[in-house]
Amino acid sequence: MPAATGVRPRPAPAPAAGPAGRTAPAAPAAYDAQDASRWFRRHGRGPAPRIRLVCFPHAGGAASLYRDWPDLLPAGIEVLAARYPGRQDRFHEPCVETMAELADRITAALRPYLGTPLALFGHSLGSDVAFEVARRLETRHGAGVERIFVSGAAAAHVGDPVDLGGYTDAQLVAEMDRLASPGTGIMADPELAALLLPSLRADYRLSAAYRPTLAELGTVSAPLTAFIGDDDPLLPPSDALSWAQLTTGGFTHRVLPGGHFYLEEPQQRAALLRQITAALLPAA
Repeated sequence: MPAATGVRPRPAPAPAAGPAGRTAPAAPAAYDAQDASRWFRRHGRGPAPRIRLVCFPHAGGAASLYRDWPDLLPAGIEVLAARYPGRQDRFHEPCVETMAELADRITAALRPYLGTPLALFGHSLGSDVAFEVARRLETRHGAGVERIFVSGAAAAHVGDPVDLGGYTDAQLVAEMDRLASPGTGIMADPELAALLLPSLRADYRLSAAYRPTLAELGTVSAPLTAFIGDDDPLLPPSDALSWAQLTTGGFTHRVLPGGHFYLEEPQQRAALLRQITAALLPAA
């Protein structure tokens, strides 16, 4: 889910400007060689993919959101689903609670995959993660991605976040169920809700604290495509146009039927992946 708020907290001071005046994120500490396998669930059907699609979940979400995507994509596209700490098979690790740390660690973990072209997809909070990882890959590794796909989100420098910090567990679960696709809510499963709520709250804290200005975000050179559901209760489809300000590589805007989690509906998920495939492998 997207960012949660009332009064926006201000971000930390911007790091020093990088090449061509772009704001360059500060370099992180080194991470060990196991990061690649720890941070990504890899779904491949061949020894040499033409491109890797790195997918980032929403707030409270996990890599399992993308579990059936490989079956709906051509063999030339390999899926790397990001595995955030604090959920599923990383349940006992502490959640990451700042965007800078999350994007730094994911960027470092992607280094073994830079020999193959990359594209990035993020839904809701994952859209911000995808953008921050893309700009780190450009500024630190000179590795521009083929395309960034964002979904269910406005760019981080616009919009009014919703403050969920004072929500009780029951209120937070009810909000999740309000946004969920029919039949996919968690209200009827208290045990599942109890497992999800800590990571959900941590992700909302991360999102609420991530309020960069347009100048602090800078731009990426990768083309960017924004997807949005036409009945998303969190933002009107036109809000996705804000992403156009963050790329010099070209922008496209696609509206699909459905709400905030339109991509959980099989028909809309298939339509989404057809459009992703057409953008990445035009001849496929």
